[in-house]
Amino acid sequence: MPEQKFRGIDRISVIGCGLIGASWMALCASRGLRVTAYDPSPQRRDELQDVVQKLRRQLAELRADAGGQVAIVDTLEVAVMDADLVLECAPERLGLKIDLLAEIDAAAGPGAIIGSNTSSLLLSDMTVDCFNKARIIIAHPFNPPHLMPLVELFGTDTGILNRAEHFFRAIGKVTIRLKREMPGHIANRLGAALWQEAVHLVAEGVAEVGDIDEALIHGPAMRWAVQGTHLTYHLGGGAGGIRHYLDHLGPSQEKRWLSLGRVQLTDEIKAKLVAGIESEAAGRSIAELEAERDRFLIDLLKLRGHVERP
Repeated sequence: MPEQKFRGIDRISVIGCGLIGASWMALCASRGLRVTAYDPSPQRRDELQDVVQKLRRQLAELRADAGGQVAIVDTLEVAVMDADLVLECAPERLGLKIDLLAEIDAAAGPGAIIGSNTSSLLLSDMTVDCFNKARIIIAHPFNPPHLMPLVELFGTDTGILNRAEHFFRAIGKVTIRLKREMPGHIANRLGAALWQEAVHLVAEGVAEVGDIDEALIHGPAMRWAVQGTHLTYHLGGGAGGIRHYLDHLGPSQEKRWLSLGRVQLTDEIKAKLVAGIESEAAGRSIAELEAERDRFLIDLLKLRGHVERP
């Protein structure tokens, strides 16, 4: 039974059903959980079941669908009233998050955990108007959540974090915890730092957008999919590992750090990025690029053992 595996978290509410929310819905329902969802857009509510079914078909390549039910409701209050876990997936605007989390906190049952998917905002800023702040946590997935394993967690109550972490791991997630809050958490800060240098290389005329992406795809990213950047440099030190690398190659690393660029997204730089990305996309639509991405992600998940056999 779901309640045994998930230790009492088997009724999920999703508030805000764009790309992230729909992805969470598909994942949780595929695990046999009951999902109740609300989005303020009637048009989005009308199309949501079809969107979720499409994502569940992708997940069926990795594991058998456990047949959880999805209900789309017309009010936030109905969506959260008996939820064990509320996943808030609203747009990244602080004022909106403050009001929405306070509304969810007031409407949800006293035992519910509330997880915000914010990619950059601070928990302490978003919960200023909430009564029960301790039950509200950061639960930030990587897009698309139904395929990408990572969830970044932060909260102020260890017991609530422990419950949430057990749940996310039970549905197949890889969880990490922040020791203190930080804008952008961990993964997005790493991504932002890399993209800043990629944009800097474009601005300085070092290479075209497509060539920079090729360098990443066929160079560091292949190793990073196996071992993170710290272990990658550990192996870069040869038999002596990271100690040897730091002692002998550390100065060359510092020299590269000093040459990294700071760049402003001026109109000129934006135009270069748009033109370069359009050239790299080569006429493929967003939907086609998403399908290509998801196809490779599914294959990579299979390679890494994220497959459950019946």
